[in-house]
Amino acid sequence: MKKLPLLATVLTALAALLLAACGTNDNGNSSANNASTSASADEQTTNSTAKNSANNENGDGEFPITVVGSNGQVTIEARPEAIISLSPTGTEMLFAISAGDQVIAVDTYSYYPAEAPVSDLSGFQPNVEAIAAYEPDLVVMSKDPGDVEDALGQIGIPVLVLSSAVELNDTYTQIETLGAATGNIADAAALVAKMQSEINEIVASLPANPPTQTYYHELTDGLYSVSSNTFIGQVYSLLGLKSIGDEAEGVAASGGYPQLSAEFIVNADPDFIFLADALCCDQNLNTVAARPGWDNLAAVTNSRVIELDDDIASRWGPRIVDHLRLVADAVTTALAES
Repeated sequence: MKKLPLLATVLTALAALLLAACGTNDNGNSSANNASTSASADEQTTNSTAKNSANNENGDGEFPITVVGSNGQVTIEARPEAIISLSPTGTEMLFAISAGDQVIAVDTYSYYPAEAPVSDLSGFQPNVEAIAAYEPDLVVMSKDPGDVEDALGQIGIPVLVLSSAVELNDTYTQIETLGAATGNIADAAALVAKMQSEINEIVASLPANPPTQTYYHELTDGLYSVSSNTFIGQVYSLLGLKSIGDEAEGVAASGGYPQLSAEFIVNADPDFIFLADALCCDQNLNTVAARPGWDNLAAVTNSRVIELDDDIASRWGPRIVDHLRLVADAVTTALAES
């Protein structure tokens, strides 16, 4: 199956908490959205931009440079020209900041954009020898599942880990961090400014003080969902939407990714249903309506079951703007009809 199940990332986070991808979170992704990495993401947001500026005062070409990722400080001696990305979100960011020509290989799930040099490298179980064989001068990951960073560091290959974003500011910070790390600061700054401007325009396009609308965001047809305090939940909140998952039992223990019951969803009767398993699992209005008791849900009777691009909905890169625009269009249409 080409699409990377977001549930894989959600369950990975759940395992970390108990012991939180049919789109990413990526390796990655998801995601989006990995509760077990929130502390790293917060540190990254706080420290990275200041350190990048301090070490690169003269523009895009000043090396060596020290940037801050989820794995702490990473020093890059020269502008990297042989980057490996084992993070689908990282890959999207690299190409969006004009660093694509510096990327020599990406993992099996980094199939966007189309020109990304997809390889058989795994982001879930990275093989140090296989990575080293490419002779990269920078490796970008969303998570180090073992001792990859240490092993590559011993042979002089820097590793930059950019964990799942917790909020939009983390996305902006990661883009800026990659801009500094790759010598593309100006393009990264331009991308962040463009994203912020477009998001502000989308939010401003909604009617003032709209009534709160509830939603069920479906990660899989196993009824895994999100709460409003996850990355994607905060994106929905920009549009005045509230997740029914906020009231689910055990939502905190799940890292914000509860598995709901059909009875819970029917009783909550959400205004919208967003399907992040449309592509991977063939879910749509008809399949949802065919579920026992779901045909009378407000979202179904009002045709407010929205099919999402699994990947866009579960990664925290530049295309999150496209997701926000799709959801905003649905909300605007619903408000106009009410």
